[in-house]
Amino acid sequence: VQLQASGGGLVQAGGSLRLSCAASGRTFSSYYMNWFRQAPGKERAFVAAVTRGGTSTSYAESVKGRFTISRDNAKNTVDLQMNSLKPEDTAVYYCAANKERLSIRSYDMDYWGKGTLVTVSS
Repeated sequence: VQLQASGGGLVQAGGSLRLSCAASGRTFSSYYMNWFRQAPGKERAFVAAVTRGGTSTSYAESVKGRFTISRDNAKNTVDLQMNSLKPEDTAVYYCAANKERLSIRSYDMDYWGKGTLVTVSS
């Protein structure tokens, strides 16, 4: 599976952005999909995950109620809707695919896309 994230940019605090991750291949629906982020000088951190059918999700505490992960298996895409953005959300955001389980751990991921930069100004 090849993953390509897009949609990053510069936004003011309180604003919204929608990230999208496009996947290649015919087996997209067999993967659990995740978003992670890495802020400058920090380790990569879990943001959100969605099950293969899209019926169950998991979020980091820091983004609960503000971010929504969703997927469209017909289009091979997984999106991250980010609302009420804060300066501390500034990071490079990565989508990742995992074959085995719904996981928040980066080392469980099988495939990673190149990141997209989100910058939130105060």
